[in-house]
Amino acid sequence: MTETKKLWGGRFTESANATFAKFNNSFSFDKRLFEADIRGSAAHCEGLFQAGVLTRMEAERIKTGLWTILKRCDFDKKYFEETDAEDVHSFIESRLIQLIGDVGRKLHTGRSRNDQVATALRLWLRDEITEISRVTRDLQKSLVAAAEKQKEAVLPGYTHLQRAQPILWAHWCLAYFEMFSRDRERLDEVWRRVNILPLGSAALAGTAFEIDREAVAQELGFEGVTANSLDAVSDRDFAIEFVGASALIMVHLSRFAEDLILYASSEFQFIELSDAVSTGSSLMPQKKNPDALELIRGKAGRIFGHQTALLSMMKGLPMAYNKDMQEDKEAVFDTVDTVKLSLQVAEIVLKNLHLNEEKTRQAATKGYLNATELADYLVHKGVAFRTAHDTVGKIVLYAISVGKELNELSLTEFQKISKTIENDVFEALSLEKTLASKNQIGGTSPERVFEALAEAKNSLEMENE
Repeated sequence: MTETKKLWGGRFTESANATFAKFNNSFSFDKRLFEADIRGSAAHCEGLFQAGVLTRMEAERIKTGLWTILKRCDFDKKYFEETDAEDVHSFIESRLIQLIGDVGRKLHTGRSRNDQVATALRLWLRDEITEISRVTRDLQKSLVAAAEKQKEAVLPGYTHLQRAQPILWAHWCLAYFEMFSRDRERLDEVWRRVNILPLGSAALAGTAFEIDREAVAQELGFEGVTANSLDAVSDRDFAIEFVGASALIMVHLSRFAEDLILYASSEFQFIELSDAVSTGSSLMPQKKNPDALELIRGKAGRIFGHQTALLSMMKGLPMAYNKDMQEDKEAVFDTVDTVKLSLQVAEIVLKNLHLNEEKTRQAATKGYLNATELADYLVHKGVAFRTAHDTVGKIVLYAISVGKELNELSLTEFQKISKTIENDVFEALSLEKTLASKNQIGGTSPERVFEALAEAKNSLEMENE
């Protein structure tokens, strides 16, 4: 093991307690920021050269050393193990000094670990947000494909988990498409706030060296620089906002999973899940469990916990940096990993499920799902809606008593309750008419759904251009 000299040991006369050292150590998880920290350090190095702190030769030696360290980790799998570094920043600095000598000690000029870690986390998170948005888009593509594949399939829509009105399967798919579109919009907004450079804020008060912060920001692809050094190192609102946006993604994924779990049950039998995303029982040979979907539903709570943890961590901190903020990384890292994997699994589930169109259509014609259409029919005949609603309620009660659906009643039976009803009622109550009547923008009529499907497909294709 290579011993790493502490970055702060000059005023200390005693070694750290071993238990405290373990407690204080963050290298086991913040090493994920390794590449981002190298990139940030190389840009800072160039800034030091432009400020006249480093000679060109010194700057080149430092940058070459940094890129050498980065390459080393690609082929030396034990590179991270052979160290006692307390964090990724001290690891990189100690390796740099070992590699190029004392000139490596100049790199940290005008910089603190406070602005260094904030920079590395923003760099890393910026890339991950882009990737999560891409994976979400992949799921949207699969939703569009599933809708197109069986775009005329009908299933019952539910409120309170009771059959309510018939809808198209494609309409259900596009509902989730819209949810994930808003999720991606939120990610874009978070990305813009993440994409601001804190480097140059130093510990809390800024730096005395004339580093061109805007030039460093441009080199790293940041949109601009933080306006206040105290704020730049003391807050993690960008990380909390990211986890919050991710929590909403998981809410939508969890609802998606819950729908499909119900639809796959013996009671519904609307869909058949692929064996590839299901498991069996160790006791009951007949079982086929929707474990992939249940895990998505379960992991949503995990992300909610991370959001609560980060909010709780930050709420009582005095200005500026406090070590409590070290606890941000594991929550953010796990959120990224969990959300990405959940999205990928959801896509696999959707791509491989089988929709039982006969079963869903049958369900959409049972349970008086056309009762609202009967009320609307009466309104078109000049009856006030509240009166029509009451009348249809009585007709439904009668239909239940004789064991018939509304469209199975005779005209005579209808007219016992309402003389307004005529022979044209049977066309109005047909499944096709019921669907077609919902023809306002956003409705479930085939015309509107197919338009929305085309728009969704076009929006995804435009992103490729």
